[in-house]
Amino acid sequence: MDLLGSLLPIILFILLFWLILIRPQQKRQKQVREMQSNLQKGDHIITIGGLHGSVHALDEGTLVLEVEDGTKLTYDRSAVREVVQSN
Repeated sequence: MDLLGSLLPIILFILLFWLILIRPQQKRQKQVREMQSNLQKGDHIITIGGLHGSVHALDEGTLVLEVEDGTKLTYDRSAVREVVQSN
């Protein structure tokens, strides 16, 4: 009983740490992966560097963004932070 009494606070602390920090982060990562895999041509996006553009072409791991002046830039899908407007 003494061993259980001394381990219980540690177990509770680990469980609380997982519930507060790790699980929400895993959920967020899953949402980001889904958003990046559901990108479509014409979506207006923002990259993690702050570049605004629209998706011109898609590949498995990369995408081509077209910015306002018509310039086309190639980025990894993982560089997309958010979709501003879906097609």
